[in-house]
Order: sequence, then C-alpha cells, then structure tokens
Amino acid sequence: MNASLLLRNARLLDPADGGYVEGDIRCADGRIVEIGTGLTAPDVRTEDVRGAVVLPGLIDAHVHVTALTADLSSLPSLAPSYVAAHSARIMGQMLDRGFTTVRDAAGADHGLADAQAEGLVRGPRLLFCGRALSQTGGHGDGRSRGSNRHDDHPCCAGLGRIADGVDAVRTAARDELRKGAHHIKVMASGGVASPTDRIDSTQYSVEELRAIVEEAEAANRYVAAHAYTARAVNRALEVGIRSIEHGNLLDDRSVELFRERNAFLVPTLVTYWALKAEGREFGLPEPSWRKVDEVLGAGLAALERAARGGVELVYGTDLLGGMHRHQKHEFRLRAEVQQPLDVIRSATSVAAELVNMPGEIGTLRPGAHADLLVLDGDPLADIGVLVEPEHLRHVVQGGAIV
Repeated sequence: MNASLLLRNARLLDPADGGYVEGDIRCADGRIVEIGTGLTAPDVRTEDVRGAVVLPGLIDAHVHVTALTADLSSLPSLAPSYVAAHSARIMGQMLDRGFTTVRDAAGADHGLADAQAEGLVRGPRLLFCGRALSQTGGHGDGRSRGSNRHDDHPCCAGLGRIADGVDAVRTAARDELRKGAHHIKVMASGGVASPTDRIDSTQYSVEELRAIVEEAEAANRYVAAHAYTARAVNRALEVGIRSIEHGNLLDDRSVELFRERNAFLVPTLVTYWALKAEGREFGLPEPSWRKVDEVLGAGLAALERAARGGVELVYGTDLLGGMHRHQKHEFRLRAEVQQPLDVIRSATSVAAELVNMPGEIGTLRPGAHADLLVLDGDPLADIGVLVEPEHLRHVVQGGAIV
C-alpha cells in the first residue's frame, strides 16, 4: 500500500525524541516526506486531526499469527488452508489495534508475508522466521510421550521443526533462510505449551546453538531464542544470539551479558496472564496450564531487573487462540515497572532496531514508512490511551487510513 496523505494540526510524537511537536505530517507514495506547519498537498486526502496525537505504528515483536488455538500440538493436523484463513483474521485484528508491523516467532511463512505485502491479506507487515528449530523432546516437539511419529512435512501447519546435531541444525537453518526467513528462531529452553519438557531445562548444546548463529550471521540475519531460566538465557547470549524471548527467570549475569552483547530482551508478560485466566478455555492442555505458575510471577520482576540494568527491551505478546484480543494489555502490565515513554519506545523505535529496520519503521522521520496512529488523548500521561480502543481515531498504513 503506497498512498498519499496529509495530517494537519497534530501533536507529533517521535518516540526517539520523547516529546511533542505541534505541526503537520505529509505522506506520499507510502512514505513520510515532510513534517512542518502550514503544509499543503493539493489533490491529496487531508485530515485536520485538531490536536490529536500522532505517533508511529506499533510493532509487536513476538506474535504467532497462525496460532488459532492454544493447543499448538493440534496445528499439524489442521488443513493449511484453514489455518491460513484464521491467520488472515488474526492479522486483520492486529492491524485494527494499531500494530502495523509484527515479528512472527514461529509458524508464519513467506506465503502469508507475500500475501500481506501484495494486499491479498489485510494486516501488519509480517517479519517471519518460518519454523522454530527444536531438539527432540524440546519446546518445538509437540509429540506426547506415547507418540513416536512426527509429521514434519512442510505442507503441514505447525510452529516447530526438529533437528538434532550440528549438521542437522545447519541444514534446518539454511532451509528456513532459503525460504526467506527474516530471522531464525531456536528453542533454547523448555516451555509452557510443549508436552514433554521441563521449563527449567536447557535445550540444544552450545555447539548446536553456535552453528545456528553462524548460519544466520552468514546470511546477514540473526537468531531469536526462546529461553526462560538464567542458565538458558546466558548460554544463548554467550554464543551470539541477538534476542531472548521471555527471559522470566534471568539473573544479574544475564543483564551484564545483554549489555555486553548489545542484545535485546522481548518479555511477553500478557501471555502468562491470559493463559492462567483463559488458557484452558482456548485449548491449552491441562499439563501445560499447570506449568504457567512457574513463570507467571517471575515475569514482572525480570522486567524490572532488566529495565533497571539498562537492557534494551522490546514489546512482545506471544498470545494464542482467542487470547489474541489482549494484545494491547501488555502496555498496562509493563507500565507497572516502566515509564510510558519507555513502553512506547519498546513498541516502536527499540523494536525497529531489533528487527534491523531503524529509520524505516517506529519513527516519524522523513523517509520512514507512513505507518501511523492517530490518538485522542496523551499516552505519555496515561498509557491506557494506547490500550482502550475508543482513543484510537485512525490507523494509517503505507499512507492510507485503514
């Protein structure tokens, strides 16, 4: 979508600058081209927003757009066409909430990304990794203890692929990169939704993790790692993994490593809140639901430790099934620890740095994609302005009000 638009009399908030500027913003051919006062653009759609706040479109750096249910192990048994239809619905609803770019953390593929880019699917720009890499019995292995058969056919829906050993993980990483992966996702610890592992386990050897990082870096891409415990987080950071997903049980050494390695933390507090309250209703198996308590209480403390230690924090939600509707509640949870501007930066400028698109998204500067939100209210005074739908006047994507 490459449209032209002029928004007049706005309070412009570029998160990197951190303050409001009164003025107009002109977009042409899908990009921001000019900010100033008294701007004109004949024959271009013009909206006088009369003091509303304009900020960059939001970025959610940890979603699963194919997760139509919390029973992730059931996805490979569903028709890919059925999963794609649900994914289109989920993506459209994300756009309606103001998320104009999302980073999918396993499940989405080049087909969905291309469909969105071509306008066939209404939704945010989709940065995908394909399938997450998992060891046998790891967080991406959906088999029960009594199942020996694993259908890993690329035509099946699903979030993970199993690869064991250095040669196998190199092949798997190269295959996802061949299909256009924006990043590689690896399961470096146990998780909630997997049936046979422990949350406190580490997964993959250091040699396997290092091989995955080498393959991503060779392709000028990076690795994101699912990891909960400090032991899992720290070994992932030590081998060069760029972003840690969740990190609920990190420690002071983790904070040091994040800073030393210029790495990013993507907490996902809202998913544990939602899984505890609604997980079983939306398909989360009982054994997985019982695991939630192991990470639920620790998430906010980890966020506070990381924020205090100067870690680069990025907005992520990790919601599944009918719980996607809580995507913006993460703003409220983070505001218990962080200032509103820092939370907004996590979903704009800092997220753009993580996904290697600084200056392209998450900013109002000329040359960036014209992805914008128009809000009635001041999110720096009350983060709830970003959460409550009645404050969202317009979502702009590629210069078009959508």
